[in-house]
Amino acid sequence: MEILNLNFLVVLASGLIPMIVGAVWYGPLFGKVWMEEAGMTMEKIQGANMAKIYGVATLFSLMFAFGIFPAMIHQMGAYSTLANLGVDTAGSETNLYFADFIAKYGGEFRTFKHGMMHGLLTGIFILFPVLGTNALFERKSWKYILLNAGYWTVSAILVGGVISAWA
Repeated sequence: MEILNLNFLVVLASGLIPMIVGAVWYGPLFGKVWMEEAGMTMEKIQGANMAKIYGVATLFSLMFAFGIFPAMIHQMGAYSTLANLGVDTAGSETNLYFADFIAKYGGEFRTFKHGMMHGLLTGIFILFPVLGTNALFERKSWKYILLNAGYWTVSAILVGGVISAWA
């Protein structure tokens, strides 16, 4: 079934999107603002184990892509609804129903634009509140909150678009 044959290479590749966006976002676009708002200095940056930081950040980006893809592909919801009803049993009534459902509707809402919309909603209603709450308790500025939430929202928009269109 199409839903079970997701292109995991696309999901893995989309996991690199936050790293690429971050290089631009925290570099030429907002690097100076971020350093000021985060209280970061060149000495702190140069004294860090950058290989470790980039390695773990890449792992987190991949985890983000794998975590977000069920929200991008609506057909996974139908599959999970039928999971305890024999959808995996070849020839069962539920399996045949789901195969027919995927044959008819497996391509619905599988566009870059639709994935971008889900990424935007994820950014606004999940990422912004989480990052904002942490930053408020850390006594960070609204500029800091919007800068970081903006980065993750842009990343979610692009990851969502790629996953929805090609995974």
